[in-house]
Order: sequence, then C-alpha cells, then structure tokens
Amino acid sequence: MSAAVSRRVTVVTAVHAPSARYLPEAHASLCAQELPPGWEWRWVIQEDGRTDEVLRQVPRDRRVTFRQGRPGGPGVARTIALSHADGEYVRILDADDRLPPGALARDLAALEADPALGWATSRVLDLLPDGSTAGFPGDPEHGPIERGAVLEAWKAGGFLAPVHPATLCVRRELLLALGGWMALPASEDTGLLLALNAVSRGWFTGEVGLFYRKWEGQATGQAAHVDPVERAARMAVVEARARALAALRWGHPVGG
Repeated sequence: MSAAVSRRVTVVTAVHAPSARYLPEAHASLCAQELPPGWEWRWVIQEDGRTDEVLRQVPRDRRVTFRQGRPGGPGVARTIALSHADGEYVRILDADDRLPPGALARDLAALEADPALGWATSRVLDLLPDGSTAGFPGDPEHGPIERGAVLEAWKAGGFLAPVHPATLCVRRELLLALGGWMALPASEDTGLLLALNAVSRGWFTGEVGLFYRKWEGQATGQAAHVDPVERAARMAVVEARARALAALRWGHPVGG
C-alpha cells in the first residue's frame, strides 16, 4: 500500500487566450512528474480575463482548478491564484512552458533539505519553434545562492538576472508575506525574485528545470516590453523594492 498523501506543491499558472493552446502540453509535463512518497501536486490556472477560448483548453483533471477574473496582467493573475494555493510550496509554470521530468522533485529535495532556504530556481532551456533547445551562458554553480547576490548580479549584468524567475519554487508563507507578484505590466516575476533574494537564501539546480517556449505571441517578445521609458520605470521600482526589503533586516527564517 502506498504512503498516504499529506503534503502538496501548488503549481500556479497565469494564462490568456493566445497562450491557452499550450496548456495541454504543460499538463502533460506535470503528469510526467514523479514526486517523493507522501507528496502530490495541484495545478491552479488563473485566466487573465474572461473568455471562452481558455476554458476549452483546460485539462479535465481533478487536480486542476480553473478560475477567471478581470484582466490585470500575469502578476495579478498569479497573485489572485494564491487564494486557491494550499500547499507548502508554490511552483510557477507559465502556460506556454513545460517542466522536464524530475523538476518538481528536485525543487522539493533542495527546500526540504534546508529550512533556511526560501526559494529554489533551476537551469532553463529555450524551446524554439522548430522543437530544438538552446541553453544560456553564465549559469551559476549548482548550490545555494546567498542573500543579495541576485540583485547585485542583475544590476551589474544590465538588468538580466543570473537565474530565471519563471523557474521559481517558493515557500508559500514567504510568498504571501511578500505580497505575491509585483503590480507591474512586465518584470513582475523578476521583481519577486529580487525581493525573495533580499530576505532569504535560495538554491540553484544545475539540471534543467524548465523548457521556456519561444513563440511569436509571447508577451516578452512584444514591442511594449522593451519600451525604454516603461522599462526604466520597471527596473527602478524593482530595484528600490529589493533594497528597501534588505534594509529592513527582516529575513526568512524570521530572525535569519
């Protein structure tokens, strides 16, 4: 007889109509995950808006919760989805991305092994339209990431984070304490990453933890994403928040 399930990781996905067609692939990658005994996953999908297109792509699976709401961007959608996240950990999965086998188990192994870690990230491969993949140069060493290290590397590297925020697996209580994702039209996940690193140590897994799809409709590929005035404002508030949190000298674990 298998061990009773008592612990959970909640996977949170924001989706809008153009990316809904990829939900079945994301679901298949979740179904391929093998978790340690006593663990299960639940998937909370939050549509950024109310349309008919998304519902048709939502898998019929008892482990899946689907909700709709007024549009506010992916950060707002993910934060609203937290109302249905009841696991100890929250793992981000964008609607158009896929998890490789073992990704969730590796996140859990890192965070369960060290209660002082607040979050985990992993290596990413771009998934190109022809089905091939491409990696990123300059990944950090497999292992812990000290507080403040991501902010300094991000600033020195021209606002490019050394780890990918789309791979975040976070302790739910810490995520709630930080207010979820930033209320920005973009870079909301980078803002969360820097805030997490301002108050806690993290972990980087050198094995691939995400296939990050590149396609013509993704938000980061649109002209508005690189508008220089808006981008400068986003970067300024992301940095200011992280530095303000660091200056408070509050940390995870409390007193850490």
